[in-house]
Amino acid sequence: MKKEMSSFDVRSIVSEMASLEGAHIDKIFHWGAGNVLFRLNVQGDGKRELFFKDKKWLYLAPDRPETPDTPTSFATFLRKYITNARIGKTIQAGFDRITVTEVFKSDAEYKLIFEMFGGGNVLLVLDDKIVNCLTHKTWKDRSTRPGEEYFMPKSRFDPVESSFEEFVGAFRSSGADTVRTLATAVNLGGQYSEEICRRSGIDKIRPSNEVGDDDLRIMYSHLKDMVDSVVRAGEPTVFRKNGEIIDVAPVNLQIYGDAESERVLTMSLAIDSLVREIKEAEGETRVDPEIEKLRKRIHKQTETVNEYRMESEDLKKRADAIYMEYQKVNELLTVLGLKSKEVTWEKLAEGAGKIPFVTNIDPSKNIVTVSISDFKISLDYTKGIDANASDIYQKSKDLGERAGRAEVALKESTIELEKKQKGFDKARAIEMSRVQPTKQFWFERYKWFITSSGKLVIAGRDAHSNDNVVKKHLKEKDIFVHADVHGAPSVVMKDGSAAAPDELREACTFALTQSKAWVAALMEGAAFWVYPDQVSKTPNPGEFVPRGAFIVRGKRNYEHHLKMELGIGEITHEGSRKIMCGPAELFENSERYMILNPGRGKSGRKSGEIAKEFQVPEEEISRILPPGDVEVVKRVWMEETDGQ
Repeated sequence: MKKEMSSFDVRSIVSEMASLEGAHIDKIFHWGAGNVLFRLNVQGDGKRELFFKDKKWLYLAPDRPETPDTPTSFATFLRKYITNARIGKTIQAGFDRITVTEVFKSDAEYKLIFEMFGGGNVLLVLDDKIVNCLTHKTWKDRSTRPGEEYFMPKSRFDPVESSFEEFVGAFRSSGADTVRTLATAVNLGGQYSEEICRRSGIDKIRPSNEVGDDDLRIMYSHLKDMVDSVVRAGEPTVFRKNGEIIDVAPVNLQIYGDAESERVLTMSLAIDSLVREIKEAEGETRVDPEIEKLRKRIHKQTETVNEYRMESEDLKKRADAIYMEYQKVNELLTVLGLKSKEVTWEKLAEGAGKIPFVTNIDPSKNIVTVSISDFKISLDYTKGIDANASDIYQKSKDLGERAGRAEVALKESTIELEKKQKGFDKARAIEMSRVQPTKQFWFERYKWFITSSGKLVIAGRDAHSNDNVVKKHLKEKDIFVHADVHGAPSVVMKDGSAAAPDELREACTFALTQSKAWVAALMEGAAFWVYPDQVSKTPNPGEFVPRGAFIVRGKRNYEHHLKMELGIGEITHEGSRKIMCGPAELFENSERYMILNPGRGKSGRKSGEIAKEFQVPEEEISRILPPGDVEVVKRVWMEETDGQ
């Protein structure tokens, strides 16, 4: 499974971050080992989440991660300096895994820098000096600490901006094989080096000095094609084997021809899928590092206690053995003690060697080693037997006391482990029980539903997104739907020109129920649909069209007596489970759904209760419910069985 972002991934994310230009920083969060989230207000698109996860994954999160209630000192610092700041342009530093984003305040122009290498970092820089950074570190050629001047790492070869001549020069500078040369000298990395070789039909293990200029021109052409694809938005793809993600890339890679490939809308969605799977895999095998450290300490302490106890007992047995052979040992010590004063060391050693139970003697240390009762015991022959036995007994006692102290420490560690394990198990239980969001799709930035024949209908959430729905998504074969109610959303049915009458009525119902008619708790109402060429932002002379509104000219196709009723239930979209809120008739054959009517200000919003029923985060429900209060008037819930 992929472990980090490539330079191509970073280039793709930078392209996506262009949509943040002009946004304002709402809030900043920091938690865990290295998670930093920038919540941004994007004009016309609501709130977006720029997520730097684990200090190595930078992407626009499709849904809001769970953030801490109490900000860390790093988050508090950044909030103080750049809350409400305006986001400018974002660039990639050369072809390195570094992004630089302009951040404008009224009194200063900052740079927000993300580094996705060497452990990762987030830095706020002003006038080329580091104001603050997530990780403080010193390298050989630079330092990332507050107050220090910020230096980019030494720039490497940039294959994106290089000319053919520069590409050839870099390639010829290496004596390695082709794939390694592309990976290092040309700075493509292993993954894309393999891809260039595959696309070019060149043996990757061919020595670089055997690759001719014609082959280099072919490789350069494929490289430029790949780069152009990434810059233009590319083909963000998730690659799987046996159901598990092995890689994500901003282009479709031929090296994964034997893997399942899944196109996704953005590289951010691809990275989000990957990090979710990584989290799930880590969750299955995750061990708290503090607990693991404690276990290792306890294991070592247990070994130490056992060693002390065994040595103490062994010494006691040796001292006892001396007394069991009291006469023999006493005579030996007495003789050696006297002779050591009369003869040379050599003579003393020669004489001692003739005694059967003496195994060794070291006159330089006054030590004789004897073998008695299956023990080899070293004795000081300048001392008597009682003094030697006393020394051994004292060593045994000292080791016993050390074992006792070690046992106390072991007991304390064991108690600490039990407490930490209980806390960890409780946290894991809460985490496992916490509902997970369903897969996110691009259209969820709007209100949405899928018609009875599978057509997508989207509606604006506010004036900004009303503009976007029409300007970005109303195409020639679509239809525009609206209700004659103040504040009603702009609604677009994709491929609506081919819609059946029932689907047109479904879209009109949706337009009505997502308006203030729901808040007013009307019993029924009307809405209309028109073709794209009837919708314009150009007002009639003397008129003004506010943001989020449009001029509709020509015949309006009305649907009357639309019931103020919605359903909410489980559907499957592109193989993924989703919770959808749409016209009630869409759920008649569903196994799990609820029918909703406007609330009358008594029961309040039910998003929390509904979310628990469907086991999804509350936010996922609140985003799809109509405005105002809702009342559940019917609940259909087919219980799961054991297949009987």
